[in-house]
Amino acid sequence: MSDTMTSWVASAAAELGLDPGEVPVPVVLDLARDVAHNVLRPGAPVTAYLLGLAVGRGADPVEAGARLAALARAYGGGEEVGPAPGEVRPAPGG
Repeated sequence: MSDTMTSWVASAAAELGLDPGEVPVPVVLDLARDVAHNVLRPGAPVTAYLLGLAVGRGADPVEAGARLAALARAYGGGEEVGPAPGEVRPAPGG
């Protein structure tokens, strides 16, 4: 993990009163990659948030992350042909 990532996680965790040692950074990054490549790029941060909600409710972060990553890998071809129904995309450059 880069020094910048370590520093950011430590700062963000401190801001929220969390222990940075409890943040499974590789799990979250792998999950975000799998969602971005196999589902849709904007789904990555939303899925990371969902993982956080599940962990906050008692789920094991590694197990929940692995389940979501497997779901993302099985989800689809990863091609973004157009917006999903109800999805609003910002204009290019905006």
